[in-house]
Amino acid sequence: MRRAPSLAQVAAAALLGALFVAHPAAAQGPDRIALPAAQTDGGKPLMQALKARRTSRTFSGEALPEQVLSNLLWAAFGVNRPQTGGRTAPSARNWQEIDVYVARADGLFLYEAAPHALRRVTATDLRPAIGGQAHSRAAPVTLIYVADGARMGMASEETRNFYAAADTGAIAQNVYLYCASEQLGAVVFASIDRERLAPAMGLKPGQRITLAQSVGFPPR
Repeated sequence: MRRAPSLAQVAAAALLGALFVAHPAAAQGPDRIALPAAQTDGGKPLMQALKARRTSRTFSGEALPEQVLSNLLWAAFGVNRPQTGGRTAPSARNWQEIDVYVARADGLFLYEAAPHALRRVTATDLRPAIGGQAHSRAAPVTLIYVADGARMGMASEETRNFYAAADTGAIAQNVYLYCASEQLGAVVFASIDRERLAPAMGLKPGQRITLAQSVGFPPR
């Protein structure tokens, strides 16, 4: 004869069920998404991309194809020298302290450069929490740049802030040039609700949001 479940077991089962209802994507799809290899043999010549580089604040909302997202992230801060782990953007003392998070409708992901993959952080669409600017909600992708102070050794806070800002700028410019090459729109911005966004992203005390950058197709 099967024993009736205890009150504690019933409560635990109810809580587990509620979690799956609240976060249905947690029970779906992999925690890590392998991106297709970046296409590094196309695009406009550098001088043409520089000529076309500009800021765009309106987007069609059309999702970025997986290959385009792969190319974008590799251009931003991917590994371009596998033998040494060198990246497409410079970083002071090779700290590589900037993490690139990808906010989309299906959740927030951390770009892992070495395996060239996305790791799911949350299934919640955090784009509305980034800030008050409409483009951060309308663009299919907003990149959030986060500096991890733990990778910056014994540097002072002033030094950490300076180099984190400089290194983020290099990554953001890579994104701008890729978007100019591929006729995508992009806008980098610092008006971010950091107090609201950082806890939602699960950031640690030593991690700090530096900038964000929305990317998408221009209005058709």
